[in-house]
Amino acid sequence: MAAIVGLGNPGAEYERTRHNVGFRVVDELARRFRCGSFKPRPYALVAERSGSRRVLLVKPTTYMNRSGQAVAALCREEGLVPAQVLVVVDDVDLPLGQLRLRSRGGPGTHNGLRSVVEAVGESFPRLRLGVRGAQPWSDLAAYVLAPFTEEEEPVAEAMVQRAADCVEEALFSGLARAANRFNVRNALE
Repeated sequence: MAAIVGLGNPGAEYERTRHNVGFRVVDELARRFRCGSFKPRPYALVAERSGSRRVLLVKPTTYMNRSGQAVAALCREEGLVPAQVLVVVDDVDLPLGQLRLRSRGGPGTHNGLRSVVEAVGESFPRLRLGVRGAQPWSDLAAYVLAPFTEEEEPVAEAMVQRAADCVEEALFSGLARAANRFNVRNALE
């Protein structure tokens, strides 16, 4: 992989929402890799891990439902194929804390993933982070754009840390090994 793209919405009002866990993972990776600040690029903010293995950390500025624009522009600019781009995204169909890493697939019910699939096809790896809490919702959009509850936030933060661990494992040991280690039913395993 050459790029990690965390999906989310730009702006302080979205920072701690369920929809922005992708951004949180990318921010954590930037901290771990000591990347410095994110710099503006077409449709995204990008930080770079240099050294023996260059990795781009990307936060689209297009808002969630148009994330495909950012991924397509990144692929064109950097000469990447979709298989080199790992997309990190929230998933309301998974319970809070659960991770699911796949090498490819469809968008499911996620509009951000749908945008990426429409822009570059299905052949990109994705890491889904479960954001479904115990309480039901009546309006899905309002639910994913709301912050985690006070009780959920520690679980969400632990999930972000595990997701960053998963991405590092995928980068340095491969997707299959990372999936075997992190695709577990119980988030605490």
